[in-house]
Formats: sequence, structure tokens, C-alpha cells
Amino acid sequence: MTSKLPTILVIEDDSTIRRFLRVGLKNHGYSYREAISGKEGLAEVVDRNPDMVILDLGLPDMDGLKFLKELRGWSKIPVIVLTARDLEKDKIAALDEGADDYLTKPFGIGELLARIRLAFRHVKMQESGTEPVFQNGSLRIDPVRRQVFVQGSEIHLTPTEYKVLVFLAKHADRVVTQHQLLQEIWGPKYSEDHNKNLRFHMHQLRHKLEEDPAQPKWLINEPGVGYRFKLEW
Repeated sequence: MTSKLPTILVIEDDSTIRRFLRVGLKNHGYSYREAISGKEGLAEVVDRNPDMVILDLGLPDMDGLKFLKELRGWSKIPVIVLTARDLEKDKIAALDEGADDYLTKPFGIGELLARIRLAFRHVKMQESGTEPVFQNGSLRIDPVRRQVFVQGSEIHLTPTEYKVLVFLAKHADRVVTQHQLLQEIWGPKYSEDHNKNLRFHMHQLRHKLEEDPAQPKWLINEPGVGYRFKLEW
């Protein structure tokens, strides 16, 4: 008996892109659904209960950000945003509204498939309800003992540095906005001074964890957007 293929709903009004995604996703073992408007997409989510949504921000009947806001009111389904908008504010807005990741058009099917696998991996981790030891190359985080190791040597972090690192690791290879980090560490009433504090803590983390802090391999800047904890594949 074969297991059910993961279903991905593509909400996109460009027929060329839909055709490209239909072929690519089906060829890589996914069940494919599509919608050409936000209203139709919301109905598909309700009726078909897909495993993931790939969402274009430029829909004909509603802005993709509005779609995200409505969806996140009642669903935690993973969403990867596709956008022709290369503006930082649009990427930040999509992530802050609950998108799991984004790709800027044009994009390759290989990059999209990697993002899909990553999003499904995050879902499994959330469903397990556990905090396993996190291993990424020579970096190891033990959440039970609140210890961090690089190449087997324990690295002593301040409580705030540890919180920043763990939050990024939980969202590994996904862009985390400055707003999301600031809210997680200092709460919804964070101030402008906390922006400076965050930059300082990232500077300290790189110097404590990275082999070359000037060219980090783990704690990556996403200019104007936030940070990404990069996984070693």
C-alpha cells in the first residue's frame, strides 16, 4: 500500500508559472492543486486541506499579504511566497504575516524543492513536540542542558545570546525578520534601542561561534530583512 502523496496548492494567476510548477512538482512526487485567485485559493484550502501552499503575492482579486493574514487567522499550513517584488519591505511584510519562506521570481525548481523539503521538516519538528539536540556541522546545541558546543568545545553564551541562537536554529534556513527576533527576545514592546542590542548580540555570537566572523557560514545577514541560520547540507 502506497502512502498518500503530499499535496501542494499553487495559488498563481500566471498560466506559464502554473504550468512550470505543475510539471516540476508532479515529477518530484507531489500531488498538485491550483487556484488563480485568492478567493479560490482560500476555498481550496478549506475544501482540499493541502499540505502546503505556494502563494503568489500579486493576485488579481486580493493582495497576497491579505490572503496570508486571513489564512493565518485559522490555519498553520506552511506557505512559501513567490514574488516578483524585489523590495525588502514586501519580503519583510510577507514573513511577518506568517509566510514560512519566500522566493523571488525568476527561480529554479531545485531551489523551490529545497524550500519545500525544509518547510516540511519544520512541520515534523513542530508536530513531534520535542526539542532534540541540534547539530549543524561542528555546531551542537543541547536545549535540555542549555549548552552550545563548537568542535566539541563548550561555548559560553549570555542568556540573550543563547535565546537569539536557539530561535534562529529553530527556524534554520528560513529568513527571520528583525521584528520577529526583537519580539521573541524582548517582547512586543521592544524599543529602538533593542535594534542596536540585537546587532551587538549577533556580532558577539559570530565572534564566539564562527571560524571567520567577517565571513560567517552559519549566521547570515539578509540585508534589510533580517537573518538566516544557514544549514550545512
